[in-house]
Amino acid sequence: MPNIIEITDFEAPELDIYARLTEIQLLNRHEPDKGIFIAESPKVIERALDAGCIPVSFLVERKHIDGQAHDIIARCKEIPVYTADFEVLTKLTGFQLTRGMLCAMRRPSLPDVDEICTGARRIAVLENIMNPTNIGAIFRSAAALNIDAVLLSPPCSNPLYRRAIRVSMGTVFQIPWTFLGKEDEMQSHSPMKHLQSLGFKTAAMALSDDSIPIDDPRLAVEEKLAIVLGTEGDGLAANTISDCDYTVRIPMSHGVDSLNVAAASAVAFWQLGSRHFS
Repeated sequence: MPNIIEITDFEAPELDIYARLTEIQLLNRHEPDKGIFIAESPKVIERALDAGCIPVSFLVERKHIDGQAHDIIARCKEIPVYTADFEVLTKLTGFQLTRGMLCAMRRPSLPDVDEICTGARRIAVLENIMNPTNIGAIFRSAAALNIDAVLLSPPCSNPLYRRAIRVSMGTVFQIPWTFLGKEDEMQSHSPMKHLQSLGFKTAAMALSDDSIPIDDPRLAVEEKLAIVLGTEGDGLAANTISDCDYTVRIPMSHGVDSLNVAAASAVAFWQLGSRHFS
């Protein structure tokens, strides 16, 4: 039988994760193994479950218990399901629930870089991308356009932020990813050099005098390629560009010199993704 619990006390500590804790508190930077994230909507929750994420509790609009949420609740029989009518849940969370269902889940342990790269032909490397909407959009493009893994520098927005998960449509649970290391480690060890030691050629998406167009045939035939994308404002750091094997530009018209990083990622993944090997 499902473990259905009617919400009668807004201050119940079990509801803190939905109503009162910040993203930083949920992710628990100091003790990552104790971190929590929130998945929204049945489709996203199902993708997280399929990826092995462990649910802690559900928050479900009452009318969806026997509707959209039914199969997921049946799949997780022992997990508490907190419920109330729409108006009560909106008051509790401060906003409308996405498709009437939220799930708090334990944050999974992240693999190391070498594990992520094993068997990969095309990976995306994200440097200092701090907008969770852009992170989510990049993951969605990566999943759709044959990118095998995503690596993030430490300042990047966490892919398990609620908005990133939502914008990605749950693809953050389908594409392997991890962080490149701590910031002090990044300063003393070049991530590009490490990727090159694993057999990858590295392609910095940046405008420079020696950049080559994204349809340069040399890029398409590289057996292993890392596509490196930079922060929304300043782009890639100069030392990152200098450490890369290629500097690549997307040809544009009408005097436009750059795209939003999420849009640029979609163009780059389409042109350079591992569909060339399928």
